[in-house]
Amino acid sequence: MNIILSRSRLLTSTRIHLYKYRNLATNESVIQTQPGLFRLISESTPVDYLQKFIISVHDTTGLPWWATIICTTIFLRSTVTVPLAIYQNYIIAKVRNIQLELAHLDNELKAEVQAAIKLYQWDEKTAKFHYKRSLKKQWNSLVVRDNCHPVKSSLLIWFQIPLWVCFSAVLRNLAYKLPEASPTAVTVFNELTTSGFGWISNLTQADPLFILPIMFGLINLGIIEIQVLSRTSAPTKLQKYLMNFFRGFAIIMVPITATVPSCVALYWTTSSAYGIFQNFLLMSPKLKTLCRVPKTSNDLEKPYAHLFNNVKKRYSLPKSA
Repeated sequence: MNIILSRSRLLTSTRIHLYKYRNLATNESVIQTQPGLFRLISESTPVDYLQKFIISVHDTTGLPWWATIICTTIFLRSTVTVPLAIYQNYIIAKVRNIQLELAHLDNELKAEVQAAIKLYQWDEKTAKFHYKRSLKKQWNSLVVRDNCHPVKSSLLIWFQIPLWVCFSAVLRNLAYKLPEASPTAVTVFNELTTSGFGWISNLTQADPLFILPIMFGLINLGIIEIQVLSRTSAPTKLQKYLMNFFRGFAIIMVPITATVPSCVALYWTTSSAYGIFQNFLLMSPKLKTLCRVPKTSNDLEKPYAHLFNNVKKRYSLPKSA
């Protein structure tokens, strides 16, 4: 009996060592084989600061790692993405208003050009040149007056995408003990292996039931549909192509999400879920008034009712009593 127990302990010990060796081998292979771009991002200064930040959040709050990831994601989205999204809407609203103003000036410019054609005997080419130059001058003048260059509306993308990439790299680093297996990295890695939730016991491994990847895909498709159904005008061909591209991209991301560590998949899913909340928040007329976003001809008094009615039309939902 003692011999059997001894052999059982030996087998158990062997399995534990094999498991540790397998994890070590996996981490070493990731370190050795990661491409130059991944290594560059992994070892970059923004990633290093974010990595120290989330570790300090975990150590200060005492939250489990899954809750730390969710709370940090919500904090970053609330303090970075939402203000920039509001500013984007502010700029877009101003641009739409000066486009309407320019449309009125356009009629005056055309009348002036027609008068100049008769007065100075301009040919068609000369008339078009002066018309376009005057129109551009008026546009630039309006943009300067309202301080709303259209490029400013792209600030959200220039911050949101790098933040998403860097924070994904942070969690990837934690899951693989990168950029180096320091004592802190080893400690965090060990905590991640036991700080899962529900069906995910180990945050360094992929979701075994594919629940997070499927949720991630469905949420992203939901965001696209919200943006489509909340429109007040028919989409252009380019907008249709872009929406179909984003739908395809959302589907492609599902199998990719199924291969990354669960901590990364959790971040992606949480960030997208917050995106739905952000879309609904930015529709609010009260928020627009509070943030002094100018009113435009496209604004709706009841945007949520408009969206719900479009959802009912699209999916043939029964009318409420």
